[in-house]
Amino acid sequence: MSNSTQTAVESESEQRTETAADEGPSEAESPPTPSAADEEGDVVLELEGLRKSYGTETVVEGLSLSVREGEILTLLGPSGCGKTTTLRLVAGLEKPDGGAVRLNGRSVSGSTFVPPEERGVGVVFQEFALFPHLTARENVAFGLKDRPDEEVQRRVDELLELVDLADQGDSYPDQLSGGQQQRVALARSLAPEPDILLLDEPFSNLDVDLRVEMREEVRQIIKETGVTAVSVTHDQEEALSISDRVAVMNDGQIEQIGDPEGVFQHPESRFVAAFLGYASFVPGYVSGDVVETDLGTVPRDQIHGLASEYDHTRIDLLVRPDDVSVRSLDCEGVESSCGEVVARRYLGPTFLYEVELDTGESIQCMHNHDESIPDAGPVDLELDADHELAWFPREQRPEDDSRYGE
Repeated sequence: MSNSTQTAVESESEQRTETAADEGPSEAESPPTPSAADEEGDVVLELEGLRKSYGTETVVEGLSLSVREGEILTLLGPSGCGKTTTLRLVAGLEKPDGGAVRLNGRSVSGSTFVPPEERGVGVVFQEFALFPHLTARENVAFGLKDRPDEEVQRRVDELLELVDLADQGDSYPDQLSGGQQQRVALARSLAPEPDILLLDEPFSNLDVDLRVEMREEVRQIIKETGVTAVSVTHDQEEALSISDRVAVMNDGQIEQIGDPEGVFQHPESRFVAAFLGYASFVPGYVSGDVVETDLGTVPRDQIHGLASEYDHTRIDLLVRPDDVSVRSLDCEGVESSCGEVVARRYLGPTFLYEVELDTGESIQCMHNHDESIPDAGPVDLELDADHELAWFPREQRPEDDSRYGE
């Protein structure tokens, strides 16, 4: 084998045992469906109607997306949503039950299934999967066995320099820190110049402080090499910080895909809104040019995409903790309370407060640690967002959510 997937597959087989799922029936591939990305001519990875089940459990269902050249796309979602299975289907470590996987326009799934070592895919597993008996230099060179020695040495030197480990080439994995091991794993996957790089929870084994540092470094390295990358994580902050686009997954399907800011600011479902950071929903009534809420009126033009057919209806506004301020009853101009502080969480530089409104809704808001905010008791709330707010029709409320009064 001559590419980086061999490294991942052989290393994985040496260091952990996995149970292979029964292969489902192969299906005939349908012709590629044109997309906006196709027209640009820069699609590296295309998934179309991808399906995968284990026994009676469907893990991935009808998943479709395209990844453009040089892009970092992150599959984000809770445990069990199908994101890692999707990554393994792309790598060829699992066979799909239906749908298509295409790399650079070539079908690699179904009746034309291409094994991992022939896909031109590099994989970085969350446990790094380094060979403990090989030095950093030997680990990086592992997938270059079919190249001349001089070329291998030049490529390894280049990559060790790229990941800032030029002086650690003779160190074994147990002599390296977690961050250094991750950089060796990344260099090893990049060595054969793969068409696409796959990263499975790449920062989960690192300490919190190191995670922040390493995700910035990894993004920089990926961008410097120009490789196309697909990452998988359940960490919202990680996904928003390293990605060009984020695909939020739930129950084996994509709920929403877009640039990080757009997905965060304008979620298309309550699941996406709640999964990406802290989310509260404020009941409102659409009345002419304003939306009336218990926290005051909001100009209609501040509500993103509020269509005319929702005039004189009840909706819910999505607010984040920094969109709302607590005002104690002794503040100037505050005549009465609209709720009560029921919880407070210390987050270091800030406190996160939970206020239960008189109508039963729970609203979260954030204040600096040095502000004088009551720990408990009646307070007033003020909505002071200076950006567009997302909204959802009242009828889309979860039936079993007791937070909402009528």
